[in-house]
Amino acid sequence: MTRKQRRLTMIGIAGAVLAVAVGLILFALNDQIVFFQSPTDIAEKAIPPGQRIRLGGLVEEGTVVRSDDANVSFKVTDTVNSVSVTYKGILPDLFREGQGVVTEGVIDARGVFVADNVLAKHDENYVPKEVAEALKQQGVWQGE
Repeated sequence: MTRKQRRLTMIGIAGAVLAVAVGLILFALNDQIVFFQSPTDIAEKAIPPGQRIRLGGLVEEGTVVRSDDANVSFKVTDTVNSVSVTYKGILPDLFREGQGVVTEGVIDARGVFVADNVLAKHDENYVPKEVAEALKQQGVWQGE
């Protein structure tokens, strides 16, 4: 075997090892990857119940209902469609109607989004990138 053949063999083996490592990492992270969806995306796509997603948009005015046992229900809208959300826990201090929000969770069999994490915008100039892009596509973006 010549030097050139040995070098090409080593490069090929290193490339194969790297490809296997990347494949294993992607396979391991498959359950951790959460895709962002707007209410319109959920209405248009057939997202199966139980699939973990991020839902983002604006908290619809007049829809926040709080109960005594820390359950909260509200609707997230992108001004075209709305999705009902239920959440059990303490909401962020900046959570309120008309503000941007990103929730993580699953859609149940009834079509209600069951959130296990709620993220609210942190100041008046911040809107999550995905929410801003979805609102721009709808033609209702009022930011810069």
